[in-house]
Amino acid sequence: MKKLSMHWQIFFALVLAVLVGFFGGEKVVAFEYFGTVFIAALKMMVMPVVSLSILTGVSNIKKTENLGKLGMKTLFYYVGTSFLAILTGLYLVNRMQPGVGAQLGLQAQPEGWTEALRQRASGSAWETMLDMTIRIVPDNPAQAFVQGEMMQVIVFCLLFGYFSTRVVEPYRTLLRDLFQAGFRVTMRLMRAIMTLAPIGIFGLVVKIVAVSGVETFHSLGRYVATVSLGLGVHACITLPLVLKFIARVSPLEHFQAMSTALITAFSSSSSSAALPITLESIRREVGVSSGVSGFVLPLGSTMNMDGTALYECVAVMFIAQAYGISLDITQQCVLVFTALLASIGAAGIPMAGVVMMAVVLKAVGLPLEGVGLILAVDRILDMCRTTVNVWSDTCGAVVIARSEGETLKI
Repeated sequence: MKKLSMHWQIFFALVLAVLVGFFGGEKVVAFEYFGTVFIAALKMMVMPVVSLSILTGVSNIKKTENLGKLGMKTLFYYVGTSFLAILTGLYLVNRMQPGVGAQLGLQAQPEGWTEALRQRASGSAWETMLDMTIRIVPDNPAQAFVQGEMMQVIVFCLLFGYFSTRVVEPYRTLLRDLFQAGFRVTMRLMRAIMTLAPIGIFGLVVKIVAVSGVETFHSLGRYVATVSLGLGVHACITLPLVLKFIARVSPLEHFQAMSTALITAFSSSSSSAALPITLESIRREVGVSSGVSGFVLPLGSTMNMDGTALYECVAVMFIAQAYGISLDITQQCVLVFTALLASIGAAGIPMAGVVMMAVVLKAVGLPLEGVGLILAVDRILDMCRTTVNVWSDTCGAVVIARSEGETLKI
């Protein structure tokens, strides 16, 4: 008998949780134990997924001389489009406010917790950002790993990964193989943990429905609409404008040329799984050279996550609104900066954005419990944001190819 795919398992677990929570009363709250264990397992994976994903992506750059002009162009595109995506999500979530009044059954935070959060982000946004730029440089990398200082870990891994490409053989190959081996083991462990997702979601949603009732899912509908609208704006307006006015190519023709890769990304929820098809399509159908596509796309599948960045920004704001916490301009600046760094560290695998959510939540001082409910509707959003990630990667390859003077077929 064919095994049910993960998204169907999650769907049935969600339906069962709603029924059990609605008819079982508050006595079924004990099932929350399974959700708590699942969340703890996700927390456990944050550090290895982030560090090994970055180290693997950066160390796989084959020609270190390409990290000059071509690398700066690529980095500028990655940061620029991800930043635009985050701002789009931030604007929409502030306008639509999907979490305000949400009945999510989230436990109230300890007394004084909100005030402590405000004090931690006291001062002007500029002062806070300056302080962050100082604190993201780890004076003790080992301590940063142990204490979970994620931004320091990301910066250290970016630097270590880059300079691992600058050492002589056989050390360069040895380091790259070591990173890849560790990453493969981490991904296998991550897949094993994700098999617990239906049970974990069941435990979390049972408790939420038992405490708050089915009104919870009205709030989730507004959250899904906000994320979907943000992804649509970025994919259908922002990126086509970049193609039209910077790369001077037809967005429609480029979309048609990349349709197979985008369908693969949508169905697999993995930019890494879609990468071989993306590389083949952009070389054969669009005419981007192997030199540009071989540099931009593999790096983009790990480090360029426009859809994930937008999703993380909206989801964190949604959770904050659900807790009744108003993030001021300073905290939202911290959120934008952290979501940008976290999107760089997200692996190109299904539901990687959920793992990275812990990074952003910790940056603004929010608890992880709200992630459990978001997981209930995450599959379709994962498919959509992965498609946007890959679409942005292909747009970036075209932009870089044009800047290098290449003649394209579209």
